[in-house]
Amino acid sequence: MREIAEDIKKWKNQNKSIAIATIVKANGSPMRPIGSKMAVTTDQQITGSVTGGCIEGAVYEEAQEVLTNGTPKTVRFGVASDQTPWEIGLSCGSSLDVYIESLKSASWQSHYSSIQQNLDENQLFAVVTLLNGEDTGAKLLVWPDGRTQGSFGSPDLEGAALNAAMQQLMTRDPKAVKLSDDVEAFIDVFLPPSRLIIVGAVHIAIPMVGLAKALGFRTLVVDPRKPYNNRERFPEADELILEWPSEAVERLNPDQGTFIAVVSHDDKLDNPALAAALKSEAAYVGVLGTKRNVAKRLDALRELGVAEEQLARLHAPIGLDIGAVQPEEIALSVLAEIVAIHHGLERQGQIRQKTIL
Repeated sequence: MREIAEDIKKWKNQNKSIAIATIVKANGSPMRPIGSKMAVTTDQQITGSVTGGCIEGAVYEEAQEVLTNGTPKTVRFGVASDQTPWEIGLSCGSSLDVYIESLKSASWQSHYSSIQQNLDENQLFAVVTLLNGEDTGAKLLVWPDGRTQGSFGSPDLEGAALNAAMQQLMTRDPKAVKLSDDVEAFIDVFLPPSRLIIVGAVHIAIPMVGLAKALGFRTLVVDPRKPYNNRERFPEADELILEWPSEAVERLNPDQGTFIAVVSHDDKLDNPALAAALKSEAAYVGVLGTKRNVAKRLDALRELGVAEEQLARLHAPIGLDIGAVQPEEIALSVLAEIVAIHHGLERQGQIRQKTIL
């Protein structure tokens, strides 16, 4: 949604009729992930993509029908027994369920302003949409603290939707779920834009920037030392910040879409920055070092006022254990850990917590 939000806002200001198509299910290996969106108007304007081009024409035609009659629907695109994948445009061989709805529906009219405001404020939240039944298209907005907005007219359905949405907010992945024996819903998770703040313009930081950029992160390198933190060394970084790291971290106000890697290997830079990071809402805080120095690090952070529950969030040593030795390998291990945490694997117990208090 975030990638098409500005176009939708512009079209709404122009009073255009708009339909949104969303991948809600996929079997096989689709070219675009579940939750991918495409918006269209009645005057042939399109933004976003559900397959990278394979079935966009068919989706556009289905969307025109929804805009005409106002009735949302789910359309399945797949391979019949007498077809080849190329005949329907899905050369990947996948089958997709695409849910199509009009922004002039009562549910979108009720919730658009809240959704847009939360996108503008870079909030983490979920939108649960009923895919079938009498109230197809009805929406319930859910925030990580358990707040909700909207109604399905059934406490049982709303309770099931809240529980399922809280689970998906943990994993940070969209998913179609059963709310009852005969009611299905799609849980769309809206993530804040991902930022990687790297504290320390050291050699390891150079490949970290490149990998993070390839993964779609906005990259910020923080180091007050200009001979290290400059465009010659970091041509790809989105921002170079020549400030004291702890002050920069506080100013940047890390949110749930922010990942912080502290790699300068200089305690006078690292520890104050870690203290600021651990007191923030950052999704991830990791520090370069060795296992034998973890206890000493924790004691130093306690002296800086970091609480025990905040210390428990620290990833030390940084990165997944893949036997990394070279800077590029260490950068890979760090980004692998960040991706795992981004998808909720730590919260599900699928990656180990390395810091033992």
